[in-house]
Amino acid sequence: MRRHQLNVQLKTPEQIDLMRRAGLVVANALAAMRAAVAPGVTTADLDAIGEGIIRDAGGVPSFKGYHGYPGSICSSVNEQIVHAIPSPRQVLETGDLISIDCGAVLDGWHGDAAITVPVGDVDPKLLRMAEVAEDAMWAGIATAARGTISGRGRLTDIGHAVETAVRAGGRYGIVDGYGGHGIGTEMHQDPHVLNHGRPGRGIKLVPGLCLAIEPMITMGSPRTVELDDGWTVITRDNSVAAHVEHSIALLDDGAWVLTAADGGRARLGDLLTARATASTSAPS
Repeated sequence: MRRHQLNVQLKTPEQIDLMRRAGLVVANALAAMRAAVAPGVTTADLDAIGEGIIRDAGGVPSFKGYHGYPGSICSSVNEQIVHAIPSPRQVLETGDLISIDCGAVLDGWHGDAAITVPVGDVDPKLLRMAEVAEDAMWAGIATAARGTISGRGRLTDIGHAVETAVRAGGRYGIVDGYGGHGIGTEMHQDPHVLNHGRPGRGIKLVPGLCLAIEPMITMGSPRTVELDDGWTVITRDNSVAAHVEHSIALLDDGAWVLTAADGGRARLGDLLTARATASTSAPS
């Protein structure tokens, strides 16, 4: 985690504005896919919706063709944690929990976010797990904002905040080996952002740092298996998983959640940077 071992790309305010435009494309695509989730819908249907919105906005799906990945989204259902390939054979059923991960590149800058959505009536225990994942993500984002404002924040403070929130929420597995990352002119950049660990370590949290924060938790074991397709990651014990993510920019007065329609205002309050209201709020 030492700074000289990493290639960390800090962004200017103007570049962050461009990332916000890409982030809003992702937010719009996820909103449309969330609305479309229903019993009988296939994950291929969702993929087509997401890709259409990204391309209509002048963007390109970040995932499509990435190391040979065939889809525009990742659509992970139940025990599938992440990277599940959309398929016309994957038909959503009442009681399912689906995580939709979506990325877009616009004018050379990336946005990346994920949501977990219930299909029809879902076991309240699963809904609670998804809520805990969401709360943990926001705890990590708030911690990053506070650490940047104070000038004392370190990278591992984020993972510690995520882990603390998950542990407070219940007995869930925190998936190891997968986590968040830097983002900018590439979808995946340094640094890797763990969802657990001790605070106070790693690079300093400084203005211009842009990160994707993405907790993945399970109803059971955190251990994983990758399927023969070379992409789909499932829980080893077949327990249901949840995955959420937002891309954020850190500034000297707080954070801007680039992939949230409101920039993060509802969850961050005073930790929302003033730049979120002073700059571009919608793609043209």
